[in-house]
Amino acid sequence: MDEAQEQLPVNDIAARWSVPPFPATTAEYITVLAHYHRAEMGRMAGWRDRIDRTTNWAITGVAAMLSLSLSSPTSHHGVLLFAMVLVQLLLVIEARRYRFFDVYRGRVRRLEKHYFAQVFAPLPELDSGWAGLLGQDLRKPQFLISIRAAMSRRLRRNYLWMFLVLLLAWVLKISTPKLQDDGVTLDVARSLHEIVANAAFGPLPGWLILLGVIIFYSWLAYAALLAGDTDKKEHGEVHV
Repeated sequence: MDEAQEQLPVNDIAARWSVPPFPATTAEYITVLAHYHRAEMGRMAGWRDRIDRTTNWAITGVAAMLSLSLSSPTSHHGVLLFAMVLVQLLLVIEARRYRFFDVYRGRVRRLEKHYFAQVFAPLPELDSGWAGLLGQDLRKPQFLISIRAAMSRRLRRNYLWMFLVLLLAWVLKISTPKLQDDGVTLDVARSLHEIVANAAFGPLPGWLILLGVIIFYSWLAYAALLAGDTDKKEHGEVHV
């Protein structure tokens, strides 16, 4: 270090490094884009891994509850009702994680569509406003999908099948006397009244439990059939 640099005031040094330098050449700008794309890919992959983990928890929980409930006549059918509630909770958690994943996926897709795709396969009509939209999103990130639409997507992709398996197992449990702890060896219940009686849960009568399950699965069918968000409105600020 020469004598002139040694004599620089501390305030001048602080002012020089208070703002990071911006890319000044094309090569520097491309380097920034490459590093930024890699960073967004890492964040997107991280949230993708969180989504997969939640799905794995749900599958493991369903398998455990099915094994516990159907393996022995002494197991109560309420285990399967608890499994439905547990899977619903995991669906809500996964829908929240999916909203974050969708934010970073949108940034990656914008870069790939408007920059990298133009590098490999140039088109005559180029959208020149994509960089400004990306910068605006970085300054004030917003969710691109509502929690309702996110839950609908995850329900259609994975969770609907888990709920159907639990429903079939629950119906099998309450309609098969052999799976009840009453010593009966019949394979099928003799009447609808007997099935309703088997659906009782503690002080709650069987008809009330059946009504609750019907309402819950009707809501699931409605949520799964939702088309989701068809507009481009924002759905709240991303807390990052």
